[in-house]
Amino acid sequence: MWLNGKIIKITNQSPTTKQFWIQVPEVENIDFRAGQFVIMDLPIHEKRLKRWRSYSIANAPDGTNVLEFSIVKLEGGLGTTYLFEEAEVGTEIKFKKPAGVFTLPADVSDKHLVFICTGTGVAPFRSMIFDLLNKEKAFKSLHLIFGTRTEEGVLYKEEFEKLATERADFSYDVALSRAKSDTFYEGYIHQIYQEKYKEKREDVKFYLCGWSQMVDEAVANLTEEIGFDKSQVVFELYG
Repeated sequence: MWLNGKIIKITNQSPTTKQFWIQVPEVENIDFRAGQFVIMDLPIHEKRLKRWRSYSIANAPDGTNVLEFSIVKLEGGLGTTYLFEEAEVGTEIKFKKPAGVFTLPADVSDKHLVFICTGTGVAPFRSMIFDLLNKEKAFKSLHLIFGTRTEEGVLYKEEFEKLATERADFSYDVALSRAKSDTFYEGYIHQIYQEKYKEKREDVKFYLCGWSQMVDEAVANLTEEIGFDKSQVVFELYG
């Protein structure tokens, strides 16, 4: 099912990332599960399949008809070039109904949830985190591990830092791969989960989202080196 939406707000989130809010006027509620994505049909090619681009929803389901996206501009990418350079408030966007299986099970009350991501891979986790909190679902703990190059690229930084101060069951760690920092880890995100989850446990579930190289390395580290069962590691690739 295709929906017709309209961009109602655009903000600069980082030097390479923008936030887009899209409203669907003809429905009162967009039904989706936290962690899902939409396929946008952008006017960038004559052939239909070459116009389609997938973007994860960054906001939690809240009963409204507005979806939020965190999108990074890809060098030479036709889709993001259009969104960054041509799209504006009022631009109409055609997209498919939200889909995808990168979602949490109904019951996570017995789990410590660890979300590992790089860049805009944080979007589905933001949706999941606030969906859990808004619906007051039970869980043992939430740990968000975010990786990027420099501090300018830390997405939703203030939001997650505030959450970490307000809730004892939420922790937040950031790794910067190309910058010195007195606040965050220096290097890659792998050092964080390898340090904090260095022994196999059955009550932990890992969710990974980001570029394929990071995800592949993390899956190998968690399952082959540390020994977590493959069923404890769920991932979504961004390319």
